[in-house]
Amino acid sequence: MTWQSARARLWTGRKVTSGVDRFRVLVVDDNQDAADALAMYLEFENLELRTAYGGKQAVDVAIAWTPHVVVMDISMPECNGYEAAKLIRAHAHTSHVAMIAFTAFDEHEVRRHLTDHEFDAYCQKGEPPSRLVALLARLTEK
Repeated sequence: MTWQSARARLWTGRKVTSGVDRFRVLVVDDNQDAADALAMYLEFENLELRTAYGGKQAVDVAIAWTPHVVVMDISMPECNGYEAAKLIRAHAHTSHVAMIAFTAFDEHEVRRHLTDHEFDAYCQKGEPPSRLVALLARLTEK
C-alpha cells in the first residue's frame, strides 16, 4: 500500500480545502530537533510550516495562526497530544482543522485513549516521511 498501512492510516473522511497556494501545517513535538527536522522536510512539499514544542504552545499557535493541518505528537509533558487536540477542536477558529496523530505509540494504543474525533489520521514515528506526506495530500485539496 502506498499511503495506508498499519502504521499510517486515515481515520475520517475530513478534507480541508483552501484557495491559497500553500497549505498551513503545524508540527507539534516536545522534541524540538524532531519538530524542526520534520518541518524542514515538509517545506520541500510546498507547505507553509510552523512548529510548536508542546501541547500548550500548539493550542496558542493554532488559534493565532489557524493551520489547515496539525501533525501532533501524543506523549508530551504538561499538555499531551490528546488534551491539545481537544482544546484545538473546541475553539471556533480551529474546530475544522485536520489533525494527524504522529507518535511512537501503535494505532491501537492511540485509539484506546480517544474520546471523540480528535484526530483524522495516524502515522507512526519511524515510518518513511513519504507516508506522512501521502496522508497530508489525502487530507488537503485545493
